[in-house]
Amino acid sequence: MRSHKTTASAVSISRAMTAGAAAGLLTFHAAMAADPTDQTQVAKADNAPETVVITASPLVGDPDRFATIVEQVGRDQILRNGGANLADALSDVPGVTGTNFAAGASRPVIRGFDANRVSVLEDGVSSFDVSDVGPDHGVPIDPLAAQSVEVVRGAATLRYGSQAIGGVVNAINNRVPRLLPDEPFKGEITGTYGTDADTRQGSALLDTKLDEFAFHADGFYRKTDNYDIPGGTQPNSFFRGDGFSLGSSYFFDGDKSRVGAAVVHYDSKYGIPSDITYIHMKQTKGLFQSSIDLGDGVFNTLNVDAGYADYTHSEIDPDTGIAGSTFNNKAWDWRMEGLLGAFGPFSAAALGFQFQNRDFSALGEGADYLLPTRTRSFAGFAFAESMLSDAFHLQYGARLEQVDIHGTPISGLFTKRSFTPVSGSFGMLYDLSEAVKLGLTVSSAARAPAQTELFARGPHDGPGTFETGDATLKIERANSLEGTLRLRTDGVQFNGSLWTARFNNYIYGRLTGLTCQDDGTCGIGVGDLKQLNYSQQSAHFWGAEGESTVPLYSSTSGGILVGGMLSAKFIADYVRATLPGAGNVPRIPPYHIGGGLNWQSDIFDVGFLLKYAGRQNHFGPTETLTAGFVNLNANLAVRPFATNRNIEFSIIGHNLTNSVQRDAVSLNKDDVVLPGRDVRFSVRMDF
Repeated sequence: MRSHKTTASAVSISRAMTAGAAAGLLTFHAAMAADPTDQTQVAKADNAPETVVITASPLVGDPDRFATIVEQVGRDQILRNGGANLADALSDVPGVTGTNFAAGASRPVIRGFDANRVSVLEDGVSSFDVSDVGPDHGVPIDPLAAQSVEVVRGAATLRYGSQAIGGVVNAINNRVPRLLPDEPFKGEITGTYGTDADTRQGSALLDTKLDEFAFHADGFYRKTDNYDIPGGTQPNSFFRGDGFSLGSSYFFDGDKSRVGAAVVHYDSKYGIPSDITYIHMKQTKGLFQSSIDLGDGVFNTLNVDAGYADYTHSEIDPDTGIAGSTFNNKAWDWRMEGLLGAFGPFSAAALGFQFQNRDFSALGEGADYLLPTRTRSFAGFAFAESMLSDAFHLQYGARLEQVDIHGTPISGLFTKRSFTPVSGSFGMLYDLSEAVKLGLTVSSAARAPAQTELFARGPHDGPGTFETGDATLKIERANSLEGTLRLRTDGVQFNGSLWTARFNNYIYGRLTGLTCQDDGTCGIGVGDLKQLNYSQQSAHFWGAEGESTVPLYSSTSGGILVGGMLSAKFIADYVRATLPGAGNVPRIPPYHIGGGLNWQSDIFDVGFLLKYAGRQNHFGPTETLTAGFVNLNANLAVRPFATNRNIEFSIIGHNLTNSVQRDAVSLNKDDVVLPGRDVRFSVRMDF
């Protein structure tokens, strides 16, 4: 039985430039010679800013050396932010929000782009889920298992394919060990209780070695009840989740080369607050990674990253225990990259190929929404950089992709669509001084339509929509320009971006204002499913992001209670998106502005962040205004054994103002309020 809701100024970049090999290295992310998991401890020890360690690019380099700005959230911040999804872990990153459809289903949104424009990865390999098919579908990566999470915005995402045109979120967890540990055993155990949803959660991470073999194991458990909201409880908002992984790598050739693999399992159950159903999700996947040192020839290093996953979830009626719909996804992702040393005008370069295959099917009532599809893609890509001088850097690259998608649209005729997206960008970075860096990136990125946009053909109960795809959709193209500013002086750090993107054939889900019955009969007040048709037209996005840290006081004298560092943090972001002649792009986040103070020392840390989410009155057709709200988070962490620094007790507060919060990005925001005041008590032990 089907169950429904219970309550009611930019630059155009020509295709010729795109076809030419111009795609910015932009963020040839840094790969440091230390274990990423150690960085937080180093930062705490000397009160220095945490070193950003990026592993999502084939080339090694200081992230401040490239044209775009890359964000990373470390282990401390992940645990402090809490939540069962990556969007929660990234809640303090400017320009990043979440769909907030459910506690177990909140996909990251970058600069107003979500679903088929943001790729979610685990150690650089696809997350192999169906969160792009519907906002009620979660991502099977729990932050408790992540050691850090990277955010890559703009054209630097070309390495990951046309479905990453808006950005990449990459969870780094060392499940296939990248480095041979310095110590025989190293690990972490955490435990947390939260008041708002009676949260109980815990995790354990272990890294060890035996001769030239490195081993990794991790596991987590999370259980929450329906969460409280101001004035009551949000029905059907519970979450249950657990998972584990086991992995190993073998290092050889003086530890310059490695080959490794891991098996990962994830299991969760979570309610859909705007519906009565709950989802039971399972995924088992295998990961393979290798990096082979080739010496001093033309190619220096060969990297291979691959994965295969078997994913399934069922949407279950709690009254009968019967699954109305089941979604299956079997997919693999394989990427090979060769790194080149300096040659000709280039100081470094990388050439690569990527193969992806995805077999999707829906059973039961899910088959009414989307019949089986197969998506295959093959791509070649290239990156390079030139150092014209110590102060002037150029970065280039290109990607050529072939995408074939098989499926059955609403016409009932089996259809194959083929697309050849070509993307490119050009980046420049100028060191105005030791303290000031200016970046500029020009890009043209293309995206093939996704399976849902082409072949959706019926009711989708989770989001409460009746969706119709368009099998004649064309390639979507975004021509963009981005400028960045970095400031590093007297301890002050500032990162800022101004960007704009003009889309040709922008694809979006358009709510018509009509409602439908399950059989497709639609009209005004006819049924309880909102009619959503996939359409395309021109679109214009523009925005800004900024983040600054300012030291206010620092002392190494006065003992453990006085010695430490006090700093202020400021964040802000803004995005505006319009459909020329048709109003606003739907479901776009409002502006955010915030600030706070942080004290760090050997024995204790304390801080707060007060952030205002603006009122969103630039809403799409048939949408409603979303009120602004003030959110206050605070934290206190105490390490009573300061000399060993191996145990930490913390108290963390979220939404301490207990304000009513609704997410303008969420399709069900009129029915769902975000969690109210929550106080968490945590213990963490490193060994």
